[in-house]
Amino acid sequence: MDETPLLTKPLSSSDKILLEKFAQSIAGQSDLMDKIGQQLIALELAIPGLFATVLKLISGDKATLAMGKTLYLAFGCWLLALLLTLISLIPRKWRVNPEIMLRDTFDQRAELGIQDFFYKTAQYKRRLLIASSLLFFTGIMAAAYTAF
Repeated sequence: MDETPLLTKPLSSSDKILLEKFAQSIAGQSDLMDKIGQQLIALELAIPGLFATVLKLISGDKATLAMGKTLYLAFGCWLLALLLTLISLIPRKWRVNPEIMLRDTFDQRAELGIQDFFYKTAQYKRRLLIASSLLFFTGIMAAAYTAF
């Protein structure tokens, strides 16, 4: 075995800044998903309201609108999208061991490490928000089909 010591050097100031920004980006992913969720809630509340208002204005007071499957589909998708977005914003308990950074990848039942926590929370919220966005888009397509 070679007993020669390894040569090292301290981190440069730019390396320190890069490491700090990397850590901030990992820690900030969950907050970014929360901001996206807040924007989605605003859209998911505004679009169905605008759609209902436009239908009422076009139809008039005495006109009726056939309550077809596509209209139910549109409002159903919008409701589910809103629920998924709200669920993504509700805090969730995670089992985290603050003494480790990363858990053993082969042991899925082990507690999360600190870095795992930030990845998992962002991943959980991202999946809910993607599903919410797809449902919302499906609702828009169903609403557009209803208008014809």
